[in-house]
Amino acid sequence: MPRVAYLSMDRLDGFFVYDALTHEPLAARGIEVETIPWRRPDVDWDRFDAVVIRSTWDYQDDPEAFLASLRRIDASGAELFNPLEAVRWNLDKHYLRDLREAGVAVVDTRFVTSPGETDLDRAFRRFGTTEIVVKPTVSANADHTYRVHVDDASAMRAVTAALRGRDAMIQPFLPAIATEGEFSLFYFDDAYSHSVLKTPVEGDFRVQEEHGGRLAAVEPEPALRAAADRARTALPGDLLYARVDFVRTGGGFELMEAELIEPSLYFELDERSAGRFAAALARRIGGTSSAP
Repeated sequence: MPRVAYLSMDRLDGFFVYDALTHEPLAARGIEVETIPWRRPDVDWDRFDAVVIRSTWDYQDDPEAFLASLRRIDASGAELFNPLEAVRWNLDKHYLRDLREAGVAVVDTRFVTSPGETDLDRAFRRFGTTEIVVKPTVSANADHTYRVHVDDASAMRAVTAALRGRDAMIQPFLPAIATEGEFSLFYFDDAYSHSVLKTPVEGDFRVQEEHGGRLAAVEPEPALRAAADRARTALPGDLLYARVDFVRTGGGFELMEAELIEPSLYFELDERSAGRFAAALARRIGGTSSAP
């Protein structure tokens, strides 16, 4: 029986995790799953046919230790999903430059190191907006993500203090995030699976469930699906899974992020998605691609 490890955090209290929904369809395909914290030392990764990065939502606190753990897995007999090179590329959001150069419509983004108030002022002028969003280029779960108004001097000081010495990205705040929300489209083994609309609670801009965001399954309109397909084609590596996040703009849809490391795949919102994921994984590691 093929064996798979799902990488997680040490503790998942306060997080919404739906990966257990894949256990039954994987078992039906002859695949056994074990969840292991990525920080656990001395794991015999050779026991597994594959290791799938899943709920590692603290990797941004120590990205070098995270990569070191993945290198140990990559050097074992287990196949790592997604591949190490794709993870390295996706770990730092400078990858958005690569996607823009590949022709993907990406939200306008300015990258700076140790952002100061002068950098924020320049961003307001460049974007022609009164609000911006600032966050580290290595981040997850909206950690250290700030929405700043041009007239809020105290917020600007707080951002510059919090991100001193760190690489950061600045984007215009797009009102559609608060009114309509953010669209996530999911691909398993290059094939489209399902879509979700994430909307923040009133007064917030963070769409994650942990911050009160509301989720709903949606059928993407043709323009959104086409934009997502273009983004997926531009992603590097042989990917088991990918999530691409879009927001509606005046020009159509623009990519906010591409998630190749540990995206929530929201299996609970599409009853067949866990089975599609299980089938994709089974094709990779030699299980039964269709359940009995």
